[in-house]
Amino acid sequence: MRCTGGRVLGAVGLTAVMVATTGFAPADERDGQRSFYGQEIEWAPCLTPEELAEAEPSEGDPDWTSRLECGTVTVPVDHGDTWGETIEMAVVRHPAQGTAEQYRGSLVFNFGGPGSAGVEQFRAGPLALSRQTRDAFDLVSFDPRGVGESAGFTCPAWEVVKRPLEAVRGTAPEDVTEGRIRDLERAAMRYARSCVDEVGEGFLANMGTVSVVRDLDLLRDALGEDRLSYVGYSYGTRVGALYAEMFAENTRALALDGAMQIERDVIADAVEQSEGAQTAWEAFVAYCLEEAPECPFTGAEEAPAEAEAILAGLDADPIVFDGEAVGRHQMLGLLRDSLRSERQWESDARLLARIAAGDTGDEFVQAYLSRFADGPDEAPGATESAFTAVQCADHVRPTDPRDYQEGARRAAELSPFFGGDEVWSYLPCAYWPDTELAPTGVSAPMAPPILVIGTLGDPATPYVWARELAGQLASATLFTYEGGGHTAYGNRRACVDGVVDAYLLDGEVPSEGSSCPGEL
Repeated sequence: MRCTGGRVLGAVGLTAVMVATTGFAPADERDGQRSFYGQEIEWAPCLTPEELAEAEPSEGDPDWTSRLECGTVTVPVDHGDTWGETIEMAVVRHPAQGTAEQYRGSLVFNFGGPGSAGVEQFRAGPLALSRQTRDAFDLVSFDPRGVGESAGFTCPAWEVVKRPLEAVRGTAPEDVTEGRIRDLERAAMRYARSCVDEVGEGFLANMGTVSVVRDLDLLRDALGEDRLSYVGYSYGTRVGALYAEMFAENTRALALDGAMQIERDVIADAVEQSEGAQTAWEAFVAYCLEEAPECPFTGAEEAPAEAEAILAGLDADPIVFDGEAVGRHQMLGLLRDSLRSERQWESDARLLARIAAGDTGDEFVQAYLSRFADGPDEAPGATESAFTAVQCADHVRPTDPRDYQEGARRAAELSPFFGGDEVWSYLPCAYWPDTELAPTGVSAPMAPPILVIGTLGDPATPYVWARELAGQLASATLFTYEGGGHTAYGNRRACVDGVVDAYLLDGEVPSEGSSCPGEL
């Protein structure tokens, strides 16, 4: 396998479309470098009075939105060139609701992705956290560089890979023809080039997690915190692990939920995610057979063929929803996404049962699909572009399309239900410009105790990754949720929330091997 840190796609400089030099005055200079430490965030209400008047009250906390405060922290595009271009990194805060005696400082959240915008997550409604945690901490999040209001961007050709990907769906990877591979290669190359044209090689080179971690330490300082308290979900666990390695002395508590691997190439990443999705599907089948009020399966051994028959029926007679056809591949994607929440599993089982019975026009089926319909997107393709940019920046990237074909074959072998199609979506990384790769051998030996939370049936970040990360970080303890879904903390699971709250509030680490039972 031939691998590289990325191909350079021509001499394209950093554009000023998304990144602007600001009037930020350096706090001081250190060894000839401009220092970005010593900033103070100018907090202001996130919404105007007019916007608040039009906003729907937040369920569970009607005043949540009105209490939100927004601001920015100035960060350099290239932390190695602090006199160069800068970004205004968007930050959001929900002030602590308790007394001065209860106050513990700021608790920073990263919601994953990569590509998730923390500011929008806060604006969407209150976090499902305990009263004790909301009293003790200012809850804080941010839009990582290249995301949302922090110089977010969209690669113009982000959609060009859709058609060639659709052309190979359902085809055994070893049977994908040379012509199809060339189509995928051309589309991937065009996508990568469009990203370079949009923001420049310099910006893409600094989209990786190493730069995000350096930004996070600037945020910690701007919040007035000597040490960081942090909750990272999914991709946010990679941010937290690297923070512990790079800024151990500035670390107070890191809760890393839904751990991602940080040292394998993009193909191995996609292959292992596919295996995790298969594990989650099998857990769902077991729930369906044992607990669900409606289930189309007659047994665990029969379920694969019965599920295949349901999907094949959608190929012949798609569900019509909102004027669009929902066929086999759309349903597969929907099911894979819905496995992220085990509270959705009862509805998933009922949906499949109704489809198997031919009741695709049923009111429940239409209501189910409406919950997963695409909502309004102010910047179509922005999330996908940020995801690709970070994944390609962080990982070693094979450059031969046949390596991706072999990865798709391995994924299909490990995940018979979902197949290996997702591996092909990482092909743009083969044509990505050079970046600063994340360090290897991360162990954070000087960090204080770290809590890693893993979910046995996680379809997006397999449990094996949580075990791996906990074993890799010298001071980490693994805590297990024995149910399903993607991430566990802050999802109204009293057992999990109690353990994580005790760690964040008082530094209490559970004993090694501790777990909470699944709730289904």
